[in-house]
Amino acid sequence: MTTVYDGHCHVASTHFIPRAFVEDVASNVCGRLGSMGAAPRPDRVAAGMVAQQEDHLADGLVKEMDAAGIDRSVLLVPDFGLRMSGTLEPAEAARRHHEIRLRHPGRFWVYIGVDPRRGPEGVQAFEHMADAYGLDGVKLYPPCGYSPSDPGLYPYYEICAARRLPVLVHTGPTARSLDYEPAHPLRVDKAARDFPRVNFILGHGGLIHVDTCAYLAAYRPNVYLDTGGFASGPSLPSWPEHLNRLFRLGINHKIIFGTDWPLGRLNGLKLLMAEVLDGATVLAGVSRKDRSLLLHENLLRVLAPRSRPVA
Repeated sequence: MTTVYDGHCHVASTHFIPRAFVEDVASNVCGRLGSMGAAPRPDRVAAGMVAQQEDHLADGLVKEMDAAGIDRSVLLVPDFGLRMSGTLEPAEAARRHHEIRLRHPGRFWVYIGVDPRRGPEGVQAFEHMADAYGLDGVKLYPPCGYSPSDPGLYPYYEICAARRLPVLVHTGPTARSLDYEPAHPLRVDKAARDFPRVNFILGHGGLIHVDTCAYLAAYRPNVYLDTGGFASGPSLPSWPEHLNRLFRLGINHKIIFGTDWPLGRLNGLKLLMAEVLDGATVLAGVSRKDRSLLLHENLLRVLAPRSRPVA
């Protein structure tokens, strides 16, 4: 049996994902379909996507994980609050995710979102949440309007360094109304150099800006990248070949496997994982040792010792 951890996942819930974000994504989908001659109404696509965001307790996610053979997943909780309204504040989102972990023991790690513009109060709240709920990491969403090397984040990084918590940073494009420039992977570099004891993970780094992300992962000891969204990128009609090329770059010790569920939910985790694990392409030529690194060992390496499963 292969141990599989999903290092990039979300609870499919309108409590944590703003409706405005879903509508933006729906507009992108309609734009792509329209360019191919089939343009559905954006409101219908958005309504359909919102209807899929009702798995508030992650029961559906756990069922899909079981069917797909995924042992455990990282739940990422972006802080959209200062850019998009309609979601729970970070403290309440952290509490709800703690309840999800109690409901599904041993199945999830949680990285909570922070925003440097929340000031000292935000830092204090994060430190309290980290201790009260045993949080496992930080999730940054720079497209909301800040750099991952913003000095306002440094107090958070100091807390992460003391507790050995990783920081996962969204990189690459996102909803069209958000900012792309702060999400370039090179914006992480200064923070990674200033905080060598903090592990930084470039979310979607195996999908977008791959050359830059691979360069940073290869030469910065504390920088990793993940494969989040690998089966949903419109520029990747043949994602198995793309992943196989990624796994042949010589940096498999710095790549963390992740799906970005519920993105591309209609494909189903079971079908995706069957293609990854049993298909002829994704892991072709990848050694057994490297497969273990990709599918679970690298994630364990970035997690604090207290967060690692007991063998």
